[in-house]
Amino acid sequence: MKRSLMGRLWPNLAAVVIFVFCVFPVYWMFATAFKPTGDIIAEDPVWFPTDATFEHFKKAIDADHFWTMVGNSLTVTILAVLFSLIIGVTAAFALARMRFKGRRGFIIGFMLAQMAPWEVMVIAIYIIVRDADMLNSLIPLTLFYMVMILPFTLLTLRGFVAAVPKELEESAMVDGCTRMQAFRRVILPLLAPGLMSTSLFGFITAWNEFPLVLVLNKEAEAKTLPVWLSSFQTAFGDDWGATMAAASLFAIPILILFVFLQRRAISGLTDGAVKG
Repeated sequence: MKRSLMGRLWPNLAAVVIFVFCVFPVYWMFATAFKPTGDIIAEDPVWFPTDATFEHFKKAIDADHFWTMVGNSLTVTILAVLFSLIIGVTAAFALARMRFKGRRGFIIGFMLAQMAPWEVMVIAIYIIVRDADMLNSLIPLTLFYMVMILPFTLLTLRGFVAAVPKELEESAMVDGCTRMQAFRRVILPLLAPGLMSTSLFGFITAWNEFPLVLVLNKEAEAKTLPVWLSSFQTAFGDDWGATMAAASLFAIPILILFVFLQRRAISGLTDGAVKG
């Protein structure tokens, strides 16, 4: 009985410790954003904001070019995710269903691209964009964000396509569908968990990307929210309330997206990892 109780106790205790360790910084960020300045700089920490204020959020929203950068971030992130899904799902179908020369090397190449640190290629990317006369433009950001997301999208969706029985596709083709129609009507609806998980991963990756936009886009009208967030401490000095309010605003879209997609996204990641 004691051994069984301990066997259940320590995993739950470890889960609680990890949960508190991961969630507390997020809680402190949001709590600091709502605290009055006096509570933030007090010697004794104020754990719960008793006199909540929206002053810091107003200061963050009223900062120069805030809404412009919100639009830029949403534009490049959504387009990058959308393009990577379109290319990734068609390429995943080809890798899972078709046999062609160089297929294994193609897959290994995408695995290597997934592991490559993009930060070391920032200078080369800058030279390419500069020579193309496309600095301070959202088009290069969208394209390179798509390339960053694409390997994970393709490899994950390949597992989902491989898990769909070929007989379903063949039955649809016997009933008169072309291969593309069978893919669109039979296979694509079954890929919903994979599409959810890859969309969430791609959105987080593109939304948080910082070094590339810092190097390519120097004009304020062409920057995105990560650069705006990094400049807050300089803009407001030691105004930690405004800094935490800006960080909270930056995190809210990801939190909302994760809340809506968490169940299907997590199942999508696990299913795509073990099938195919």
